[in-house]
Amino acid sequence: MGLIGMILAAVLVAVLLAIVIVKFLPLKLRWLASLLLLFAAIFLGTKIYDGIMEPINFNKAKVKKYAKVVENLKIIRDAEVKHYEATGKYTDNKKALISFIDTAKLALTNTRTVVEKENRGGGVIVDVEKRVTDTIGYEPVLKYFKGRDYKNMFKVPGLDGKEFELEVGTVEKVPGLVVPTFMAKTPKADLLKGENESLIKQELEAIATDQIKGEYISVGSLDEVTTGGNWPTSYDKKGEKRE
Repeated sequence: MGLIGMILAAVLVAVLLAIVIVKFLPLKLRWLASLLLLFAAIFLGTKIYDGIMEPINFNKAKVKKYAKVVENLKIIRDAEVKHYEATGKYTDNKKALISFIDTAKLALTNTRTVVEKENRGGGVIVDVEKRVTDTIGYEPVLKYFKGRDYKNMFKVPGLDGKEFELEVGTVEKVPGLVVPTFMAKTPKADLLKGENESLIKQELEAIATDQIKGEYISVGSLDEVTTGGNWPTSYDKKGEKRE
């Protein structure tokens, strides 16, 4: 029963009890009716309070669970981005991506402008500026993951044995230009098991800008070129406590 239904039920019970007391109950027994009415008021008041607090507690619990999931998805995203910088592609090999963080190095480059003489023919020589990129060293990928639990980034927090789904694909950004894509995700429903079914259903249909939209918590996309997640900016606030 919803909150409005409980309020209507409380009003109806109160009216019926009042009618019974006035019309049918002897005066000497009205104290008993008053006692029953008091118990009914306490019971219905408790139910109404629970009805108000249940969605509030549900939202607090889901945000706490989602925040941990989002943190792991951010690590996966950063790992895929570094893998793309080093190889020009994303990967759906989870073990290989963890190994990549442990062992790979990224080239450090320096881009400069040089002026070269260019013979245009007929004795015409012009100065042409060109940009030249030089490799000046290398840095370990691991540098970007210090203090982050990348070894367990594919494990879904709070769900023993459950891992994020990871896929790669391609998108034709413009005719003739095919760009690699990736997506990591996990169903919200798995994280919300044991909660009110009606509230879970509403959550899976969420479309508000301050909510994680849809049935999954995800980062990246197989249909468009993006490395963003589907969570609102509130999940990106550093130092924010979620209790």
